Amino acid sequence: MPNPLSGLPGSEALPSSVNTTPIRHTRNTAIVSRDVAGETIVVPICRGVGDLDSVYTFNLVGRNLWRLLEDAQTTEELANWVATHYEVDAEQAVADVQSYLAELQEIGLIRTV
Repeated sequence: MPNPLSGLPGSEALPSSVNTTPIRHTRNTAIVSRDVAGETIVVPICRGVGDLDSVYTFNLVGRNLWRLLEDAQTTEELANWVATHYEVDAEQAVADVQSYLAELQEIGLIRTV
């Protein structure tokens, strides 16, 4: 199988076994989320019980991204969605999505697959 990076400058130094599979992000399965009165509420589950000290809500963009994370998505796919649906350029969309995903990862709401 040819290396998909072979056309990039400096790619001659890359081994052909470099994993180019994009990282996908998806919701943590130990999370419950519900839409209530126009808001998405997310509650981590600990030992079968909701951790009510850690309840999260999202703004409109965060809520839409959370819905997209029901199926595994790459940062680029999410950023493309943001840039398409909101008045933001691609660079800003990537930066914003990376920040959002980092926050979700830090508090345990998402995982990578």
